[in-house]
Amino acid sequence: MFDYATLKLIWWLLIGLLLVGFAIMDGHDMGVGTLLPFVGRTDLERRLVITTVAAHWEGNQVWLITAAGAMFAAWPLVYAAAFSGFYWAMLVLLCALFLRPVGFDYRSKISSSTWRSSWDWGLFVGGAVPPFIFGVAFGNLLQGVPFQLDSTLAASYSGSFWQLLNPFALLAGVVSSAMLTMHGGVYLAHRTAGLLQARAIKGAIGAAVVMVLAFVAAGVWLQFIEGYRITSMIDPNALADPMNKTVVRQAGAWMANYGRQPLLWVLPAMGVGGALLAVVQLLLGRTLTAFVCSALTLLGVIGTAGASMFPFLMPSSTLPNASLTVWDSVSSHLTLSVLFWVTLIFMPLIVLYTAWAYRVMRGKVTAAYVAEHEHSSY
Repeated sequence: MFDYATLKLIWWLLIGLLLVGFAIMDGHDMGVGTLLPFVGRTDLERRLVITTVAAHWEGNQVWLITAAGAMFAAWPLVYAAAFSGFYWAMLVLLCALFLRPVGFDYRSKISSSTWRSSWDWGLFVGGAVPPFIFGVAFGNLLQGVPFQLDSTLAASYSGSFWQLLNPFALLAGVVSSAMLTMHGGVYLAHRTAGLLQARAIKGAIGAAVVMVLAFVAAGVWLQFIEGYRITSMIDPNALADPMNKTVVRQAGAWMANYGRQPLLWVLPAMGVGGALLAVVQLLLGRTLTAFVCSALTLLGVIGTAGASMFPFLMPSSTLPNASLTVWDSVSSHLTLSVLFWVTLIFMPLIVLYTAWAYRVMRGKVTAAYVAEHEHSSY
């Protein structure tokens, strides 16, 4: 049995892994939705684009549901504070996500160009808005969230929705949106052919360029943002008590982990290098290799955010001492232990099922395929 400190670290890694899994699997679905109105010029082409993801997007949502559930169980204080502080942003996110199932199911119910075009733009919103909001949320976490805890550890948020839309957070939103658009374009290039594939490659390359430039700009900007640093002694095995520490804000504090562990520079290098390699592989026609490189980009970018903030999960700009960290905002030792063994059993099953499903649905989606499967094609 692992000790409490080890389990806290394991769950930080596991939730990070779930977020990366969500970005890779459901992220390419969202990226395809973002590109849908632009790469598909005719109704048939848009049906081809939708068919590449429509059969498995619901299964990929499992990663998001699992990550949210794991956060609720392992980091209850973070879950409560985040859903309180980001309430309106979460509401916008859910409204955008609602457009995906109805868009997939109702688009072809009526043979009307206006009807179908409206649902195509609905799928675009459902694909473009969530990645942007996720990026904005991470941008605000890096700057600190205006919340505090009272004597009962209940969180109270003092900010507003519009404060979330600050310049650095918007830049982080651009990074996230461009990253998943690139990922979706790479996947679309792998599943299509001809003019549709050429447009997907063009869209993926354009998004990759935007992502790299925005990611580098955000990294430079981050060095001038006041990060957070714990100045008191921390007992990793102690019971959760977020108020039992002292925290200071310092410019460049988010870069401290890279000074202590230079190997962490592999993560931002992977974020930039993976995108550039994906572009090269696309130009060489190696779409599957490009998809792997794109997935490494997602791992690098998300890993960079996590490594920069560690051990902080949700810093407080109102009361820095109330900042939530890996060590003091988790569930009990028993809860983390039980969840660990449950995850050890079920996560491999999810991965195996996903691998099997993609193996069954491999191959190019063509006009002939849509014509042959008219009764089930979107």
